[in-house]
Amino acid sequence: MADTASFEPVAVEARYPAPRAGIDPDPAKGWLRRVWPLVAARRGLLLGSLALALVALGAQVAAPAVLAAAIDSSLVDGSAPLGPFVVTLIILGVARGLFAGAYRYGLALMALRIETDLRATLYRHLTTLSFGFYDRVQSGQIISRANSDIRSVQMVLAFAPLMGLSILMFVLAFVIMLRIDVPLTLLAVAPLPFVYLLGVRLRNQIFPLSWITQARAADLATIVDENVHGVRVVKSFAQEQRQLEQLARSAQRLRWANLVTVDTRSRYAPVMENLPRVGLVVVLLYGGWLVIDGQLDLGVLVAFNAYILMMQTPFRVLGFFMMLTQRAAASAERIFEILDEAPDVCERPGAPDLVASHGSVSLRDVHFGYGDGPDVLRGLDLDVAAGETVALVGRTGSGKSTVARLIGRFYDVRSGSVRIDGTDVRDVTLASLRAAVGLVLDEPFLFSASVHDNIAYGRPDASRADVEAAAHAAQAHGFVTALPDGYDTVVGERGYTLSGGQRQRIAIARTLLVNPPLVILDDATSAIDVGVESQIHEALDALLAHRTTLVIAHRLSTIALASRVVLLVDGRVAATGTHTELMATEPRYAAVLAHAEEAR
Repeated sequence: MADTASFEPVAVEARYPAPRAGIDPDPAKGWLRRVWPLVAARRGLLLGSLALALVALGAQVAAPAVLAAAIDSSLVDGSAPLGPFVVTLIILGVARGLFAGAYRYGLALMALRIETDLRATLYRHLTTLSFGFYDRVQSGQIISRANSDIRSVQMVLAFAPLMGLSILMFVLAFVIMLRIDVPLTLLAVAPLPFVYLLGVRLRNQIFPLSWITQARAADLATIVDENVHGVRVVKSFAQEQRQLEQLARSAQRLRWANLVTVDTRSRYAPVMENLPRVGLVVVLLYGGWLVIDGQLDLGVLVAFNAYILMMQTPFRVLGFFMMLTQRAAASAERIFEILDEAPDVCERPGAPDLVASHGSVSLRDVHFGYGDGPDVLRGLDLDVAAGETVALVGRTGSGKSTVARLIGRFYDVRSGSVRIDGTDVRDVTLASLRAAVGLVLDEPFLFSASVHDNIAYGRPDASRADVEAAAHAAQAHGFVTALPDGYDTVVGERGYTLSGGQRQRIAIARTLLVNPPLVILDDATSAIDVGVESQIHEALDALLAHRTTLVIAHRLSTIALASRVVLLVDGRVAATGTHTELMATEPRYAAVLAHAEEAR
């Protein structure tokens, strides 16, 4: 064993910085308080933008006072030239424009960086979650949370400082107006309490609607994701029209939620926006009478009206902002559902690395089942010596693939233990364990990347010669060189531009390139014709000679790779021996093979 910090299964240079902070882990806090560490990590941009905003706000608030002085001194009294006032107003206008543009850019940049940090935080957490989480959560739900939900949060974080500045402008304008004329100010703000009450009612109605909208958007994303990935199944059963109807039904449910949200906002927002203008009408009537009566200067009334317009700014967007905040609150809760999810499989603190592994495997009295379901393995005992090649044989559901997943610790046993080189897999780091276990599945996944990059996925720094050597061993070199761009050919999504057998050979090459001490072939040649399979086996015989290999097999040709065969029945080892011995002494073994041959 070695120190954890010394182990690095794949040497990849980090090109992008990690998020500066994460969310607050306390689920009892409100969503904004939980997101605040991400905002605080960008406080330089936030504070700088707010400083620029204050300058722009100062220029905006000063302009009506200069305008009042210009009207009273130059136009009414004629006691001062108009030119200096015009120049001052131009300077204030230019300053406000420049500083407003700068602070808006800074706030947008801050919000986008927080969005990036939140998305990286979510994805980083997704990589820590166990297979059990992905077994029960739809991929469309995850995609929706990683995109539209995060964008909803980002929009509020970008808009909230602007709303805060509008409120500050309201306060400044209110104070200045009080200094001009108290009764006139009170008339101007009289409708505002009613605006607040309407805003509270709007908020209470928008939150559940926002949650429904985001949830139905996620449902729609799930249907699209399943139809794209399952397009071959859809077409093979000629079910295009059925899927279109399913998509239309989901889209209609989303449309209904959006329409109800828009309808709710449309009933409140216009009233909230126009109520402050009632105060403006009253001010014009009462203020005009004061000007006519000589109790108020004309320039002061013009400035007063300008300040009223400033006071109205936050109320003109209050309905929209409340909709944004409620949608963000609902989206944040959906994001936190994932971030608060604890991995089922965790490293214990201070776990050492599994290094210099010889590959011996031992399972002792293992009981395991998926989720809350019944046990698939029921007291399984299995030993595989270092360097031995063992075939696991059994009917569907006997637990063969489950054994492979437990050895790689993709799931934890309910009871018993899984050991490699005598060490419980729960006592070593996951990275070192999975670097020691090479798993080739019967349905290999390929990325939409070049053939070279797919084979070199476990060793990104591998040379072309090493990649070609692994492809030769997997009998993939011939068809790869026949592709339009050879090893630089980009395969389609999930590798569907290749045949099933070609994908399996690339997956085998990918594992062989990593060269792990323990290899598990989970029916890895099921889609390969017998002639090519025999060539792969000839290459594998030499490559697997000095490593531990567990072969999950149905074909006799695959079983021939193994020096020993283990028969699983109902989650237990029913018999073990060579193929010849089991054929002669174990009728259940012969029945399994006969059934497999009939199913082909």
